[in-house]
Amino acid sequence: MAFPDSEPAAELCPQCNGSGWVTRRVHIGHPEFGQAVPCTCQKTQDSDSRAAALRRYSNLGALSRITFVNTKLEGPLADAPSQQLFSQGVRAAARFAEDRQGWLVLTGPSGSGKTHLAVAIANRCIERGQTTFFIVASDLLDHLRASYSPENPVSYDELFEQVRNVPVLVLDDLSMASATPWAQEKLFQVINHRYNNSLPTVITVRGPLQRLDDSLRTRLENVAGTTTVAQLGSFNSRLVLGIGEVRAEMLQRMTFDNFDTTGGASASLQDQETLDRAMHAAQTFAAYPQGWLLFNGPRGCGKTHLAVAIAGERLKQGSQVFFAFVPTLLDHLRATFSPDSPVGYDELFERINSVPLLVLDDLGAESSTAWAEEKLYQIIVHRHEARLPTVITTVSTIDQLDDTNSRIASRLVDSMVVDWQPISAPNYRDQRRRG
Repeated sequence: MAFPDSEPAAELCPQCNGSGWVTRRVHIGHPEFGQAVPCTCQKTQDSDSRAAALRRYSNLGALSRITFVNTKLEGPLADAPSQQLFSQGVRAAARFAEDRQGWLVLTGPSGSGKTHLAVAIANRCIERGQTTFFIVASDLLDHLRASYSPENPVSYDELFEQVRNVPVLVLDDLSMASATPWAQEKLFQVINHRYNNSLPTVITVRGPLQRLDDSLRTRLENVAGTTTVAQLGSFNSRLVLGIGEVRAEMLQRMTFDNFDTTGGASASLQDQETLDRAMHAAQTFAAYPQGWLLFNGPRGCGKTHLAVAIAGERLKQGSQVFFAFVPTLLDHLRATFSPDSPVGYDELFERINSVPLLVLDDLGAESSTAWAEEKLYQIIVHRHEARLPTVITTVSTIDQLDDTNSRIASRLVDSMVVDWQPISAPNYRDQRRRG
């Protein structure tokens, strides 16, 4: 057994070392080469003794308390879309635990319940008398490295074969972040072996599968119906970066009910008309988000207020919203390239590209570097071509945007997609300060 505990070794079968399974010594190419078969000790054990042996072997430890019975169907995340995804994930996990066919891959952000469901599967398999082994991917690599030491009681070959051939493997938190070539090779060998031999496997992946190396990803994706991929929670990088979420204080302060269409004491009739039109367009968009809505006007005229009000209405309807001040968004995208970043660039970029409603506040306020222009252009192009609902606020006119980034400007003038709402009202903040 790879991870001995306080149980006396004498209780374990000398043939299988307590696992209940052995591999036959047959030549390469034999139909049973690399396959695990039941040990003869399974026939002599009573059910209680076998269950105790399986738990010792499983490496679950205190996680043995987690079961489907004590799993809440709504999951750990508070938003409605994540709760719906978790409920679907519970059903997929329960099906796999009862009929271990193919693979189950659980993806999602940190804290979405992936490990909980994977452990519940492992415990259910043990209840049914099936040999199951649970291990975190990074721990597996550490143990494999340690097995090269002469003092280590477990040999490299013993541990490696155990993980490759155990009847049910639960591999938690698979990631290629900062993985060395050696680590990538070991993980690929384990996964490829189990893939080729159709051994039941549960894998959890933090973030989308696209972050993995292609060689791993192609074996984890749903190929020929052999793999079920269940996403738990939305890939919302604000969970770790603190961006994308509209602050509660803003949602309370910036609503349609308290939006002032009079423009203040110094506003002209024309100013009030632009505020009225912008308000009506915002309310219509919030009810039926189609195409793009762009608010253009001087600072303090109410652009962000209307954008936040739209976001608030969509959130009430259970929709997902990503709200970002453009310069800060670019800073976070740059930060994802750091080795210490808790989220990958691809994960955050994909979230921005695919979210049902994206709000880009203060476009044009960012530092105009070649990299920033390229990233913004990619986001704009993707959402423009996919016709994904997007709200933009900017103080720049179309001529000013054309001077700084003509490629983005060319997308924003497409009247088939973008509804420009110019606001000419004076700065509310200046009026409050003078008052």
